[in-house]
Amino acid sequence: MRSFILTTFLFCVFATQSFSQSTGSISGGVRFAIDTSSKQQATTVALLRARDSAVIKLTIADRAGEYLFEKIKPGKYLIVASAVGHRKTHAPVFELKAEETSVRIKTIELFAMAKSLAEVTVTAKRPLIEHRIDRTVVNVDASVSNLGTTALDVLEKSPGVTVDNDGNISLKGKEGVLILVDGRPTQLNGADLAAMLRNMNSGQMDQVEIMTNPPARYDAAGNAGIINIKTKKNTASGYNGSINLTFSQGRYPKASEGFNFNYKAGKTNWFANLSHGYQRNFETLTIQRTILNSNGTAPANYFDQTARKSFESRSYNGKAGVDYTLSKKATLGLVLTGASAPSSVNNRNTTDILNSSKQAERVTTALVANNSAWKSFGANLNYRKQIDTKGREFTAEADYIGYDAVNNQFMENAYFDASANGIAKADTLTGRLPQVLNIYSARADYVHPLKKGFKLETGLKSSYVKTDNDAVYDSIQYGAVVHDYLRSNHFVYEENINAAYLNLSGPLTKKISAQFGLRLENTNATGHQLTTGANFSRNYTQLFPTGYLQYKANAKNIFGANYGRRIRRPNYQSLNPFIRFVDRYTYSEGNPNLKPQFSNNFEIFHSYGTILSTTINYTSTRDIIQGVIEQKGQEAYSRPANIASLRQFGIAVSVNTPFTKWWSGNLYVNAFNNSFKGVVNNAPIAFSAPGVTFSGTQQFKLSKTFTGELTGMYRSSRVEGVFKIKPVGVFTAGLSKQIMKNQGTVRLTFRDIFYTLRQNTVINYGNVDVAFQAVRDSRVISIGFSYRFSKGKAAAQKKKSAGSAGDEQERIDLD
Repeated sequence: MRSFILTTFLFCVFATQSFSQSTGSISGGVRFAIDTSSKQQATTVALLRARDSAVIKLTIADRAGEYLFEKIKPGKYLIVASAVGHRKTHAPVFELKAEETSVRIKTIELFAMAKSLAEVTVTAKRPLIEHRIDRTVVNVDASVSNLGTTALDVLEKSPGVTVDNDGNISLKGKEGVLILVDGRPTQLNGADLAAMLRNMNSGQMDQVEIMTNPPARYDAAGNAGIINIKTKKNTASGYNGSINLTFSQGRYPKASEGFNFNYKAGKTNWFANLSHGYQRNFETLTIQRTILNSNGTAPANYFDQTARKSFESRSYNGKAGVDYTLSKKATLGLVLTGASAPSSVNNRNTTDILNSSKQAERVTTALVANNSAWKSFGANLNYRKQIDTKGREFTAEADYIGYDAVNNQFMENAYFDASANGIAKADTLTGRLPQVLNIYSARADYVHPLKKGFKLETGLKSSYVKTDNDAVYDSIQYGAVVHDYLRSNHFVYEENINAAYLNLSGPLTKKISAQFGLRLENTNATGHQLTTGANFSRNYTQLFPTGYLQYKANAKNIFGANYGRRIRRPNYQSLNPFIRFVDRYTYSEGNPNLKPQFSNNFEIFHSYGTILSTTINYTSTRDIIQGVIEQKGQEAYSRPANIASLRQFGIAVSVNTPFTKWWSGNLYVNAFNNSFKGVVNNAPIAFSAPGVTFSGTQQFKLSKTFTGELTGMYRSSRVEGVFKIKPVGVFTAGLSKQIMKNQGTVRLTFRDIFYTLRQNTVINYGNVDVAFQAVRDSRVISIGFSYRFSKGKAAAQKKKSAGSAGDEQERIDLD
């Protein structure tokens, strides 16, 4: 109720009308769909009377594309813009009312006229990459190589974005990216998010917005920033859609299918998509641990562990919605989502325990089985109102997301001596871990244009989260089931976050633009361990400023700088003190004492057209959240902790250039240095090391309908907290063929050709000395087919609902 009261109050305050005036001003902007020369072209802007198209005034837009008509009498008018070599374009009829002092017209976009030269049609198009003051924008249709690919493929080729073999996404070397689709969270993470992105055809995508320092309108959560995928949506009558099928074979098979559909008739626009994914995988994990003696001066035992895991999972995702046009200026929308993901993991582990002379003493084997399933349902109700022709706009939305998950565990341990003789009775442990999570959120946003091209944005958001986790463990002793009170636990967590923001943007001069924002977030959280009676509560209020400056030297060269403060709150599962077993000697657990981490991010950049982009960044973070390893006797367990402060300095260069008419390529290089300093398990740590990431794609147009692609990635050794990660690389090749009058695409991809995508990590601090290697089913051949269909008028784009529960959903981890 409080959120709705605040929303109503915000609307009423800003809906107040100005005092009446006898004359007013009319302003707006003009921009070219693509820069055609290094000089700003002269643009003529005419103000016409609507009833008879009589010219009232003429002017020339300034170098920034801005124009202004002053001392205009009330009435209905029309704006027409024109430039040499471009189609004349007009804005819709609008009215300057007697009580209005000014009207701001929506920016007019000019497109070049097609010219036929020797049977070759040259038509202006949007650039592949645009550098705006607070984000980098990738126009998906501007690259022919994106045709018939998937959303994950497009992200992998976007500047600064890295996608690993499991589909985990990082931005400029930082993990923790918030992924949005049309401003709304995906409700998925990890393998499920990757499966959804693989089932989204690039033909559905309009733009990819990459924000390393997101503006104040967005939640302050997300250490690495935000990637927002904007999709296409019909605003003209008719329908369109796509079908996607993929089959992959590594050691085991994998498959995915997806269907997307949009239909508009009259005032109603319907949209829906369904996807299914099947994954069968394996992981071989080898761990070498050294157990020190009581003095911590010499090895007492060595553990050589080998875990062979087999995974099998399915994912089902669906979304359906409708937008209804209430009037020319108001739209009401409803979006429903659902997902389900059953999975099973079987783990066969062998642990060889050696003495200080590395002679075998005993062997332990473990069979661990995890059968889990989760399902979710979400609903979003959104409303958008264009208040007047000046650009004032009000939006509001409310979200509900519910998750229901259960994980059934079984672990059986057997003990042998060095000669494989049984030395103890096998023990068995079973566990049932249900989890229920509910998220409620609401937000309201208001946009108010000011004079001289400035714009003020403000808004409120409130969210409430409750998660209920119950872990019930039993042991089997002599055939009887005995409740394990020490391992069982019941944990309930509640959280309320209230936020408000202001954002001001506009041109300072003809070449310099600026944007400044401030977001306030108040967090109130409580945790209850019902089994032990332990409780905790946290209440804090933080400010998150953002600032951006951009200097456009000319049509090619843009310089900029930005700053943002961010927060990363713990995942809900990380706060839950549940135990997840690998074997008798190895397990993981949550940490209810986790605090949020805070980062200050600074960035300066330069871009030269769409060819070259250079960024220098510095990040200072305190209370880094990361998994650590602790040892209790012969047991080793991992848990998340606030371990240290981080200082990161980096420079990134992105090059995107055509070499010939049939060969083009892009290269991304990110060099950085990570310095961690803190205390872990009462032992001081100080790790610092440089690192570099190379990624590149070479595209070959073999014919009008046949293309080839080579992609490579290399990451040098680097430091991530207490983890020292060794180098890794991967090489991928692909072919694609357009068929069925370019409505269909067949793709063949061979990923990790040389089977080099292996994780090697060393952990060495205090009494912890661990090295492990993980090998997965990464060498995979895939064949995919996509088909795009449409009927009706040409599709246009419409901004979809942004959703209000972005940060909350990204903190869910049901894997």
